[in-house]
Order: sequence, then structure tokens, then C-alpha cells
Amino acid sequence: MPPRSRKRVVGGPKAVKKKARSSDNAFFEPEPKRSRRGGGLDDDIESLESDEEMSEQDSEDEEEETAGEKRIRVAREHLDKVRAIAMRVHEDEGEEEEGDEGRYEREGKRDSLVAELLQKEQLEGSGRLQRVIATRVLRPEPDDKFRMLVKHHLSVTAVALAEGDSKGFSASKDGVIMHWDVETGKSEKYLWPSEDVLLSHQAKPPQNSAKKRSKNVLALAISSDGRLLASGGLDRHIHLWDTRTRGHVKAFHGHRGPVSCLTFREGTPQLFSGSFDRTIKLWNAEDKTHMDNLFGHQSDILAIDCLRRERLLTVGRDRTMRLWKVPEESQLVFRAPASSLECCCFINDSEFLSGSDDGSIELWSLKRKKPTHLIKNAHAPSLLNCSHSYEENGTTTCNGGDIDNGCKKKESHSSAHSWISSVAVCRGSDLAASGAANGVVRLWSIQSESSGIRPLYDSSLAGFVNSLVFAKSARFLVAGVGQEPRLGRWGRVSSARNGVAIHPIKLKDEHLSIA
Repeated sequence: MPPRSRKRVVGGPKAVKKKARSSDNAFFEPEPKRSRRGGGLDDDIESLESDEEMSEQDSEDEEEETAGEKRIRVAREHLDKVRAIAMRVHEDEGEEEEGDEGRYEREGKRDSLVAELLQKEQLEGSGRLQRVIATRVLRPEPDDKFRMLVKHHLSVTAVALAEGDSKGFSASKDGVIMHWDVETGKSEKYLWPSEDVLLSHQAKPPQNSAKKRSKNVLALAISSDGRLLASGGLDRHIHLWDTRTRGHVKAFHGHRGPVSCLTFREGTPQLFSGSFDRTIKLWNAEDKTHMDNLFGHQSDILAIDCLRRERLLTVGRDRTMRLWKVPEESQLVFRAPASSLECCCFINDSEFLSGSDDGSIELWSLKRKKPTHLIKNAHAPSLLNCSHSYEENGTTTCNGGDIDNGCKKKESHSSAHSWISSVAVCRGSDLAASGAANGVVRLWSIQSESSGIRPLYDSSLAGFVNSLVFAKSARFLVAGVGQEPRLGRWGRVSSARNGVAIHPIKLKDEHLSIA
């Protein structure tokens, strides 16, 4: 019996369903089998796409890189980079041996050094090994100063850096969110969608229908993969943005007060938000869902920070800093000596740094409920010119005739200008920075618990330094500066420029650095 001729039915739901099922099966089949299916009795069937369209699609598929291929490419590039560093170190040692045995020995030493560098980098990245950077920081040259990278119309309230240190984000009081390149300073503005679009993204309408929604942004946070940017402000919402399209994705509601601080847990889509309503909320930015609430603060929450572990660090106007153990639903309370804490950040899982509105900087440890070291008037001009001694209670005093706790007695400072408005730590290292409104940003060296912290160098920057962030490589420091403080208008520096400033940091032994 002659074989039946196969006919193609065009149109109808059954035909569409059959076509979809056959294409799905073909997708999971190996390439040779799919190529055989294309021949035979179906050769006379007219294709839905022309040969030119198929060739264009194949070329696009070849050019497009999958996530797995990108990871492999980046890993190979990083391995080549580490091998080049090991080769330079080996050449600097000047060891040259002749013959095959000498060559094998050199390659063995080089591979051992590569493995050692990779292991060290992994331990530093996980926070189990502290990077020694502060002692490698070189004294700034006269030309090494803050350079205005991005300008804003009003005071900058928050800055953030993506994982690769090549892209940055900033926000200001007028609601402008900027996405900029660290090298060139080229910036792109995020456009707020219309009110109808915000409502469709689950935002709640303003409480007072007669007033427009406030666009004032107080906090920013970028996810570890760099794809999602979170912003929070006076409208009591957390807004998610897609960094690839600069489009608005989702609005989280639930806070009853302004959202003052945000942070992503490293390596996860978990997002934590703090608010003036005294609550902390946990969100899943990937699934766009609310997960949990944390209660404990008795006043406004001002700052928040998180590392890889499910531990959270917050400070509030109730003069407490709290370490939250999220899985255990427990918290440790650390009380400030006499002032209100304004900012905080992790040094590692067991040490923290904070700044207060009386101008002091505190170093904390899990072992004590009070600061292990406290530096009063931390931004006093005379602090760099005196030697330090530490009392039993951890308070720093300076060994000088007319100096008291880092500040000359005859000097007077405005309370709004002297308080510490921001602190930052280069992740996994002993290098820290603090900002105020007295015209300088100060670098600090975090030493052992017995030695505390000591100042390194100052860099001039006029205005309220409302936000600081280090590059992961410690090659530069980014500051968000403005004429007014982040959370109010009780002070003003008219000579300041609103914007994002960047300062280079030069290190010794740069050829040994992997970052």
C-alpha cells in the first residue's frame, strides 16, 4: 500500500494546539533528531518564515549570551586575571630555573599561588577574613580630592553602587533618581510613572486626595545582581525599579510613616525597610511579596544595614541600636551613652560602627551592650594632630595641652554641622569613613578591640554628607552631599553643591590586589 500523503491543516484551534505540542517536543529533542524531522515528506510544505528571517534569527541566537555562558566567561576572565597576578609576583621574585624540572617547579609554585589567592578572595568575600586595607592607604596628593560627578537640583539623600563598582545610583529630595557611570559620569534619569500606573502597581492613593503624591526619596538599595533598585521616601511606599529599563516595576505598601532606610541582604532578593512608624518590614523583591514584620524600636528608625547572614542592624531615635536575628525572631539592644544615634553599618558579623548627633563615633561589639570605644567630636579639625589614649570606659581622649576629646576648647561648632550624618565601611575590611557638615570626610582605620579606631586622612567636601559608600575594591569613595540634611531642613550650607562626589583612594602593593 502506498504511503499516505500528509496534509497540513491551516487554521482552527486543534491545528494550533497540535502545532504548539509538536514544537514543544522538538525543542527538547537533540539537534540531529530535529534536523531529520525537517526532511522527507514535509519538504514541500511552505515554511512560515523565509530563509532570510531564519538566518537573522540564528545570528541573533548566536550573539545572545545566556546566564550560564556569562558566568563561565566571567569565571575564566577572573581566573586569567589571577594567573597574571601570580605570574607577576613570581617574576618579581626573580626565580628562574633551567630545564623541564625547573619549569614544572615554577608552574607548581604559580598554581599554588593562584589557589592561595582564590581562597583568600573567597574568605574575604564571605566575611570570614578581614581585608587589611587601612594600612595600605596612601596619603592623598594635592590633586586627589572630591570631584563632582553628578549634579542634583536639591540635596542628595542616598547613593548606592552596583556589585561591579561601575554603575551608581543617587536620589534627592525633589524625587529625582539618577543612574550614572562611575568612570564617565554619564547619567540617566528615572522617570516616575503616572498616578494611574502607580495604582496599577499596587500603590495606595495619597491620604489627602487634594495633594499630589510626594516624590521625596530618602533611601536607596540595589540588589546583589544589580537588576532591581529599591527606593523609599515620604509617600510611605517602597518602589521597585528595573535597572535595565529604568522602569517602575512594583510598589510595596504597608508602612504608616515615611520609609527612611532600605537594604538588601547580600546574595538574596530579601529586602528590609525601616520607617518612622517604628517597624521593620521584610519583602521578597523577586516574588513581589511581603514576608514579615519586626517590632521593637520605640521611635523613628533612621538607618539599617545587613550582610550575608540573616542578621539586621538598625538605629533609631530611641537612642538604641538593635541587632535582629531574623530566623530566631530575637533582638539584642545596644544603648547609646547620652545621644541619639543617626547612622550605623556592619564591620563584620560581630562588630559595628555608628555615628551620633553629638558628633561622636562609636565602635560596638557583640560582647558588650555599650560601645567598646567612643570618639567624641570625631570631626574636630584638631583630631588628626594629637595622639590618642583610651580610658577604661572606652572613651577616646587626646594627649594635648588645650585639647579635650579631639576638639580644642576655644573652638565652637554648630550642633547641626558637627553631628555624624553618615558612616560607611569597605566591606570585609578595616577601612571606614564618616561624614558630617563641617567640610570634611574623614577616613578611619578600624583596629583591634584593645586599640579601637584612629583617624587616617581628611578630604574636603562642603555641605551635609548625607550618604557614603565605598567601592568594593576600595579604589574610591562616593558621597551624596547637599545643602541640607537628609531628614530635615534645620541646617543649611549655602556654599555647598547638591550632587554626587567621588574621591580616589590609592593603595600600596596594587599589583597584589585581585579586586
